[in-house]
Amino acid sequence: MNDMIIVLRSLRARFLASSVTVAMVAIAVALLLVLMSLREAASQAFRRGTGNIHLLVSADASPLVGVLNGLFYANAPANPIAWAKLEEIKNSFPWQWAIPTQLGDSFRGSPVMATTPEFLSNFEPVSGQPFQFASGKSFAEDFQVVAGSQAASEHNLSVGQKIVFTHGTGASREGGHEHADHPYEVVGILQPTGSAHDRALFTNLQSTWIIHAEDRREKADQAAHEEEADHDHADHDHAHDHEHVDAADLTDADKLVTGILLRLPTRPGSDASASIAAQFDRLRRDMAITVAQPAQQIGRLMAIVGDIDWLFLAMAVVVLVSSAISIMLAMVASMELRRRQVAVLRVLGASAWRVFALAITESTLIGLIGSILGAILAFGGSAIASAILAQRIGITVAGTIDPRSAALVIAGAVVLAALAGIIPAIKSYRTSVARHLRPIA
Repeated sequence: MNDMIIVLRSLRARFLASSVTVAMVAIAVALLLVLMSLREAASQAFRRGTGNIHLLVSADASPLVGVLNGLFYANAPANPIAWAKLEEIKNSFPWQWAIPTQLGDSFRGSPVMATTPEFLSNFEPVSGQPFQFASGKSFAEDFQVVAGSQAASEHNLSVGQKIVFTHGTGASREGGHEHADHPYEVVGILQPTGSAHDRALFTNLQSTWIIHAEDRREKADQAAHEEEADHDHADHDHAHDHEHVDAADLTDADKLVTGILLRLPTRPGSDASASIAAQFDRLRRDMAITVAQPAQQIGRLMAIVGDIDWLFLAMAVVVLVSSAISIMLAMVASMELRRRQVAVLRVLGASAWRVFALAITESTLIGLIGSILGAILAFGGSAIASAILAQRIGITVAGTIDPRSAALVIAGAVVLAALAGIIPAIKSYRTSVARHLRPIA
């Protein structure tokens, strides 16, 4: 009888135990491959959102916080930049462009960025890939808004729809008061970019300045009335008494921003500028602002989480080794029950080395089947993980399985499985024919 047929019949005879062992190998291989693929893909995905800017100016506590808040919408920046400082920075160097931004409002949990039209025309969320419109156009007037692809899909937004922003960045409308007096009209929907910008909405700065100026003046009026009013008028509602503010009424104190995106002049076809280091050093001497090089900060973030990545990879390797141990234990238990079968094979002419090879072949086959199934599972797992990350944080992490990495992991799993079969093989090799062929009492 062919040796492979003997091995396959042995596996079929212990179908449940063999299936569980194969499943353990498959899960271990899939876990290791998914972690390896997502590790590098995550780093590339975070670099996508920084786009083509060279410097990011904010008033956040650190450069990394400024990048996470200003480009990945982690939180609304707590400290604003004054209009005078914005003008000073814009006029301090012949930038290719300087785009102000303001974060602080939201729509049903999605962040709202107030900026200028240049953000949608000049800023590239992915270097070399500018924003493209799926429908509509960019905002050109006050109280118009453009929605990122994910925000539009999540909230069922369409061109021409009227929406109301909420002050604050809570996950619901209850996170802050609504700017109900100033509904915005959706004028454009962006195509997906695979970056965090897909989950944001974009409007012009002047609209945001107007509604926040009205809020501040309304609160100031209410405070003044409460101080002057007697007990009979203390409950008077002044919410409808505030004056509306237009662009002409705005003062420099109203024109606040939370970030400035800067790009230096470059040669055509180049993304680098010899002046980046000099301008970075000059700006960071100003203690009133925080200056970041986004690509550098993302590199530091990846270095911080790198140790965690290695921990997960080590855990996956431990799971793989554990699956090899499970193969060994399953086969040792099986050999104890099959000593009589082994003795029969020896009587029929099978040498001790052939029996040894049969045991090694069986464990190797378990490892091979489990590894192949694990690689197939890893492809599906990477796709699912990418979809979840895109939905949760708006970042496309394209976890592709590297064929060379997959081949190495599969080979390693098969070798481990073969090694796991050595002890059971030795036990079968040492099986005593005379003792195990005695009649069963």
